[in-house]
Amino acid sequence: MSVSLSSTNTRVVVLDIEGTTTPIEFVYDVLFPFARAHVKEYLEQEWTSESCRAAVALLRDEHAAEIAHNQAAPAAAWVDGPVAAQIVSVAAYVGWLMDRDRKSPGLKALQGEIWRSGYRSGELRGQVFPDVPPALERWRAQQLDVCIYSSGSVLAQQLLFQTTDAGDLTKFLADYFDTGSGPKTSPDSYRRIAEACAEPAARLLFISDVTSELDAARAAGFQTLLCIRPTNPASAYEHSHPTIRTFDEIVD
Repeated sequence: MSVSLSSTNTRVVVLDIEGTTTPIEFVYDVLFPFARAHVKEYLEQEWTSESCRAAVALLRDEHAAEIAHNQAAPAAAWVDGPVAAQIVSVAAYVGWLMDRDRKSPGLKALQGEIWRSGYRSGELRGQVFPDVPPALERWRAQQLDVCIYSSGSVLAQQLLFQTTDAGDLTKFLADYFDTGSGPKTSPDSYRRIAEACAEPAARLLFISDVTSELDAARAAGFQTLLCIRPTNPASAYEHSHPTIRTFDEIVD
């Protein structure tokens, strides 16, 4: 099918990353293992840096909340003693969060900083589907704003789009939103994004591969498209969102 942006009066296109602009395998088989393998090294090297300390502070608060709400927490207690012991406890908690694919702000902040070092060294390069760069360029030429909304940190989003084989794609992106806007399955998160974009929700189009996210966006008044990529898992339940398999199906 094809979808016309002009006929729907769309002014802002909001894109999910994982499974929408970027293969799921890149996130789970490249980015996540890289963060897990380098977390202790990063903490040892950057422990006194402002960005590291900010991420660790978030993680400490989240760990305390886990305990306060009687939720399962890592077997190793949080340690605020000698630095070496603190680092071990932080790394253990990070691993525990990653095992559960938690959308933890502290985890996402720390992962972004770890990935920054990987992108700088060239060990990591951002990956996008082939139809993404020409679509971004096309939408920019049509004077549409294109934004990213991902559970990964804004830093992680920017790093990915800066380092693709197609070049730096951030020149086509107007803004970035992460869990600071709220959970991706909450309609209020999309209302905040529409407010930040200074447009009525009905003029924003959200494209994602996750139907629960699309449901929340639609409840907030957004237009929605379900993006079905070749390696994405099948939808877990029925939906009523229009579908595309490539951004080439979105026309002006």
